[in-house]
Formats: sequence, C-alpha cells, structure tokens
Amino acid sequence: MFNGTKTFLIFSFLLVFIASSCSYSREDFIEEMKQTQDFHGRNLKEIQLYNLNLDGINFSLANLEGANLEGANLKGANLDYANLNGANLKDANLDSANLDSANLDYANLNGASLEGAILEGANLRGANLKGANLKRAVLLLDTLCNSDLSGANLEGTKLSGAKLSGANLSGANLSGANLDYANLEGANLSGANLSGANLEFANLNGANLNGAILEGTNLKFTSLSESNLSGANLEGANWESFVNLSRANLKGANLKGVYLFNANLSGANLEGANLEGAFLFGANLEGANLKGTNLNGAKFDLPFKIELPY
Repeated sequence: MFNGTKTFLIFSFLLVFIASSCSYSREDFIEEMKQTQDFHGRNLKEIQLYNLNLDGINFSLANLEGANLEGANLKGANLDYANLNGANLKDANLDSANLDSANLDYANLNGASLEGAILEGANLRGANLKGANLKRAVLLLDTLCNSDLSGANLEGTKLSGAKLSGANLSGANLSGANLDYANLEGANLSGANLSGANLEFANLNGANLNGAILEGTNLKFTSLSESNLSGANLEGANWESFVNLSRANLKGANLKGVYLFNANLSGANLEGANLEGAFLFGANLEGANLKGTNLNGAKFDLPFKIELPY
C-alpha cells in the first residue's frame, strides 16, 4: 500500500514537472488564457505572444527567455523574478508592471512604455531601451551597464544606486530623476536633459556630458573627473560641496553664478567657459586652462599662481 502511494506521488510530481517545463505554442497559450491568467513559474521560452492583450497577467518566476512580446499589452502585469533574457518587448506596454528583480539582460525594449513600472533590483545589462518611456519608473540598484537608453524618457525616474557604467543615455530626458549614488562612469549623456536631477555622490568619471542640460541639478559630492562637459549648461547647479572636476573638459560650458566651494578643478579645461558671478572659494584651479574664460564678478581666492585671462 505504502509503495503504491509513493509511486503515485512520484508519478504525479513528474506529470506536474513535465507540464511546467514543456514549451507552449501561441495557440495553446491563447486557449489556456481563456481559463486563467496565472502562468506563475511556467516555462514559456521563445513563445510567440506578440500583439496579445496580457493586461494584469501573472508571469511571476516564469521563463520567458527569448520570447516575442512585441507590441503586447502587459499593463499592470506581474513579472517579478521572471526571466526575460533576450526577450523582444519592442513597443510593448508595461505601464505599472511589476518587474521586481526580473532578468532583462539583452532584452529589446525599444519604444516600450514602462511608465510607473517597478524594476527594483532588475538586470538590464546590454538591454535596448532606445526611445523607451520610463517616466516615474523605479529602477533602484538596477544593473544597466552598457544598455542603450538613448532618447529614453526617464523623467522623475528613481535610479538611486543604479549601475549605468558605459550606458548610452544620449538625448535622454532625466529631468527630476534621482540618481544619487549611481555609477555612470564612462556613460554617454551627450545632449541629455538632467535639469533638477539629483546626482549627489554619483560617479560620472569619464562620462560624456557634451551639451547636456544640468540647470538646477544637485551635484553635491559628485565625481566628474576627466568627464566631458563641453558646451553643457550648468547654470543654477548645486556644486557647493567638494566636487571632483579634475582634468574635466568644461570648454564653453555655462557655469554662471554656480557655487564651487572647495571644488577640485585642477587640470580642468575651462576655455571659453562662463563663470560670471561664480563662487570659487577654496577651489583648486592648479593647471586649469582659463583661456577666454569669463570670470566677471567671480569670487575666489588664489592659493597658487595662475595666469588670468585679463
């Protein structure tokens, strides 16, 4: 009796395991979706779900590696801990979706909408987010190294502690975004809008911020060593506490009236920059290039000898 019961239990377990591990066709999925929206933990690898209405569906812990979800409606869907490695989510609607700790490495999210989505702890390494809408999304501690976010809308997005080294954020809208403690080393932010963003304690060493808008941006304790800020607009930015701009390129940048107390500008290129009315008390300008720099009304002390442009 015991052996028979044990055999039955093992057989039942195997049936469940086989059912959960087999691949689904698009037709099978659509048929089953008529009965349930719960696909928790299912193996849906490389399934074709393009253009389907999957509003509010449960894909928690599901395997969607390489799945085609292009144009699908996943608004409010639960995708926490789901595997979406290499999945196609081009133009998909993921507004308010839960992607907490999901794996989206190398996923295609070109043109996707993720407004208000939760992506805390998600992996997006090498993902394509070109032109994606991430307004007010939560990406705390996310890994976005080398991802493409060019032209993306990240207005008001929470990216505290995010790993964005080598990411392409050129032309992205990051106004009002929270990037404190984020790692943006070597990232491309050329032409990006960072007005009102919080970059306190962020690492932007070697980043490209050519022509970027940083009006009213919080740059307290930010490290911008060897970064390119040529032509950037930094008017009204908050730099007042120990900013590292050593060997940075600020050629033609607008720094009108900024507070750069105790800033490290050693070896920086400030050629043609506008520092009118700037506060530079305690700043280190040793070896800085001040050719053609506008220092009218600037306030600074000179702990070492520099050649002023007038």
